[in-house]
Amino acid sequence: MKDNMFENTLDIYAHSNNLKDMNAYFKVLFAIVTMLISLISTSPVIPFIIAFFMSFLILFKAKIPWKFYLKFLAVPFSFALLTFVFMAIFFGVGTHVLELGIFNLAVTADGFNLGLLVFARIMGGFTCLAFLALTTPMTELFSILEIFKIPKIVLEIAMLMYRYIFVFLDEALNMYHAQETRLGYSSLKKSFKSLGMLGSNLFIIAWIKGEQAYTAMESRCYNGSIKTLKEPESLRNIGSLNLTLLVLFEVILSIGIYFTGNFRIF
Repeated sequence: MKDNMFENTLDIYAHSNNLKDMNAYFKVLFAIVTMLISLISTSPVIPFIIAFFMSFLILFKAKIPWKFYLKFLAVPFSFALLTFVFMAIFFGVGTHVLELGIFNLAVTADGFNLGLLVFARIMGGFTCLAFLALTTPMTELFSILEIFKIPKIVLEIAMLMYRYIFVFLDEALNMYHAQETRLGYSSLKKSFKSLGMLGSNLFIIAWIKGEQAYTAMESRCYNGSIKTLKEPESLRNIGSLNLTLLVLFEVILSIGIYFTGNFRIF
């Protein structure tokens, strides 16, 4: 059976990585503050540095397999690249740096710099979220959000949604392999037909699974509140050394924003 993103899920790595025992508060503060710095940067330099640093932590500290990480980055990278191309062509005025020769389209200096900045911010921000998602189990994140007074109904819906993402992926994977063994994807026409059947059957199974889950919860005295077994660590357990390193790192990034604020490719 092929090793793919459906089988080696994000949740598995969140519970088995080398940084899973690090204080959850520290990881949340580190990821969120760094992401905000990436978003307020006026040049692409700092967001790119953040993206590379977060990727280094994910690959070499958390020990997430690089093949899985590249697949995980594929969708946001494609979205960011498409955004960069469109902004480089259709946004901005000024000197043309590249004539496309099609419908008088051209890449302008302003458009290129703006597109590169947006591309860098997307990758910087997403790698921060990837660090948080790949190193911290969602039960810990939900517990921390509960302490931050996020409405319980929002947290419960988020918990159920997160839980059933993997249920649906598992069901979809099973149906896909069943269709594949019956040559359901041997041609383009059969592939479209098989995907249509998979989608329709998955909707029905999702509905049935939801009804079964609600019945099971009611039979176990569900009173409208879902409790998590994982108690979040105290904010005091972060440690003075970790807090000092966090502040120092963020200050260095902020200074970098100041000195690279006028950086432009063209």
